[in-house]
Amino acid sequence: MHGFFLLHVSHTHGLQKHSADARAFSFIKILNLMQNMSYPPQMLFVENVVGFEVSDTHDQLLEVLSSLNFNLQEFILSPLQFGVPYSRPRYFCLAKREPMRFQNASVNNKLLRTPMCLSQTVKCTSQDRDHQTEEEQDPVCKPVNDFLVMEADAGIQNQTILQDYIVPLNLIERWGNAMDIVYPESKRCCCFTKSYYRYVKGTGSLLATSENLKWVPEEKLAISSLKELGLRFFTPREVANFHSFPSSFCFPDHISLRQQYAMLGNSLSVAVVGPLLRYLFAEA
Repeated sequence: MHGFFLLHVSHTHGLQKHSADARAFSFIKILNLMQNMSYPPQMLFVENVVGFEVSDTHDQLLEVLSSLNFNLQEFILSPLQFGVPYSRPRYFCLAKREPMRFQNASVNNKLLRTPMCLSQTVKCTSQDRDHQTEEEQDPVCKPVNDFLVMEADAGIQNQTILQDYIVPLNLIERWGNAMDIVYPESKRCCCFTKSYYRYVKGTGSLLATSENLKWVPEEKLAISSLKELGLRFFTPREVANFHSFPSSFCFPDHISLRQQYAMLGNSLSVAVVGPLLRYLFAEA
């Protein structure tokens, strides 16, 4: 075997520029280099945001892999499908160069929205390959509470949490109706982006710590009521937990809080990537 490439591609689809997006240049450069390699990689793993699968950069990827005799399988998967209460759907492409084969070769060149085919003991059927929504594929997820850091365990004093992670009242007044709010017993939270903690709209869920008032999205509580929810940001350690990072993971002391959130927002879900890599490396 001459090599394995893991490409964690920048978000090349978000601004709808496709291959014209400067963030796609390095990826396209790698694709061009692969065609001129004496010994191209034997396996390839690509991750990107949902939407990449309909981009012209994706078309270039498939064209290059076909020219180099790769078998490939594509997935759109989320941690929700692995029991983690975290909605972060992502596109993945797994590729093996001939003569290597996938264990479930019947789904080659298919875009799958279920992790069922990753099991080494399960053979996919046509029904398994049907396009199903993220919700339809969700197993029973653990509650958000299982991913929270208890103050005693973290060595964090309550006042520090209030000071560092509490959502300021001025943000609640301005953006309260646009916030995604979850409770410890919730079974789902939104994707954390690299702008989490800097902004509150569309960057990830906020945790309601008050037990005196429950928030129902359809009813849209008044701003005065939202202030009573005890809203706080999830800590970086908690965001790492949603990404299924090991308990031993920690940032160096010199990494600022904003930098920690930014790196976590650009990271991968271990719960999703782990089974994908095991499947990729498994021998047929």
